[in-house]
Amino acid sequence: MKRMYSLIAAALMLVIFTSAQGQETWSLQKCIDYALKNNIQIKTQTLNAEYYNNQRQQAKYNRLPNLNANFQNNMNYGRTLGSENTYLDINSNSSSGSLSTNVTLWNGFVLTNSIKMAEMDLRASLEDMRKAKDDMMLNIAASYLEILFADELVIVSEDVLKITQLQIDRTGKLVEAGSLAKGSLLEIEAQFAREELNVINAQNRSQLAYLNLYQFLELPSTESFKIEKPVLPEIGANISMINSMDVFRKAVENKPAIKGAEFKLESARNQLKIAKGNLLPSLTLGGNYYNLYNNKYFYPDTRDQFGAIIALGEVIPFRDQFKSNQRYGFGATLSIPIFNRYQAQTQVKNSQIQVETSELQLQSTKNLLRKDIEQAYTSALAAYKRYIANQKAVVSSTEAFRYTEEKFNVGMINSVEYNQTKNNLTTAQSDLLQAKYEYIFRTKILDFYNGQPIEL
Repeated sequence: MKRMYSLIAAALMLVIFTSAQGQETWSLQKCIDYALKNNIQIKTQTLNAEYYNNQRQQAKYNRLPNLNANFQNNMNYGRTLGSENTYLDINSNSSSGSLSTNVTLWNGFVLTNSIKMAEMDLRASLEDMRKAKDDMMLNIAASYLEILFADELVIVSEDVLKITQLQIDRTGKLVEAGSLAKGSLLEIEAQFAREELNVINAQNRSQLAYLNLYQFLELPSTESFKIEKPVLPEIGANISMINSMDVFRKAVENKPAIKGAEFKLESARNQLKIAKGNLLPSLTLGGNYYNLYNNKYFYPDTRDQFGAIIALGEVIPFRDQFKSNQRYGFGATLSIPIFNRYQAQTQVKNSQIQVETSELQLQSTKNLLRKDIEQAYTSALAAYKRYIANQKAVVSSTEAFRYTEEKFNVGMINSVEYNQTKNNLTTAQSDLLQAKYEYIFRTKILDFYNGQPIEL
């Protein structure tokens, strides 16, 4: 029954892999291009860069004069007590308007340093976006190589299963002929069941590797594809790798994580200059214009030589009021900070702390980059050594298995020894593949830090 379940599972996986043959094939570069265009984290970093670009533009606009308009319309109704105990109507409609403007002539270079700070913030955000893209490319390359590794494990495990199936057929005939005990056949059939599970595990590993890649691409698994099988570089005995410190020195000059940290440090320094500038006086030039109209403004009454009113004065027209009521002025304001509850001094101290924090962050980023490069270099060197050793192990294990198989076929050894030798070969082949892909990935990381694009 257990074997039946294994066969059903294997059949299902075979159907999945067979149906995948008609899927679209994606290269590593196509995966990277798709991720750079569609990944949400990269889109977020792009919007962040646009935000800081707007902040920089606003910092430049702050140098310009401002201009504000104000308009009021008031309507009053009712009566009031006038002279000689008479009531007067005060129904009136008045309108007024004004324009005002001012421009900062000098404020301790706060405006200038604000522009510089905004420029550094923008450049830091652009480097953060580049770093997000770099991280995504490395993650996709790792997932891509994991798929290649898992697919080769599938091939190895399937080849082993085929060998075991042939051995079952051969052993069955020997048991029927009475040349071998039935226990030998049962042992090999049990081994076959275990190897079936290895095939299914390898296939599952490949599917999970694909799923991981789909998720990096923000692509639903229902829109799946198959990766292109590139021609991987041969790992020769004359291997040479760039020294890790040489890679680090070049990476410090170009990698976005370092450049971003440097720009953030420069931004903090400009913030400190702004805080110090707020301790200094500022000089502002301003101007204003004002005008008024009221329907209760009349021309003087016309009187005779004795002072008697001949004719009541008419309402002054809007045009005449506009000419008569306008007023304007200009002025300069010198603002000298004397005491502001130590707010400016505290801001200077906090800005200094931020500068020191940014310096430490820059050093920490450099240390982390150096550690990553050293780790990649050491891992690549170790993987290469494992690869060379496993090459020899595969050769010797292959020869040992061939010799063991011949002895098993003539009944010189039992199935336990036979299976052990075959397991040794399978382990050596798996270790060789793991060392191979570990080495390729680590060297690609070193090349990437050295300024080369990720290619397979």
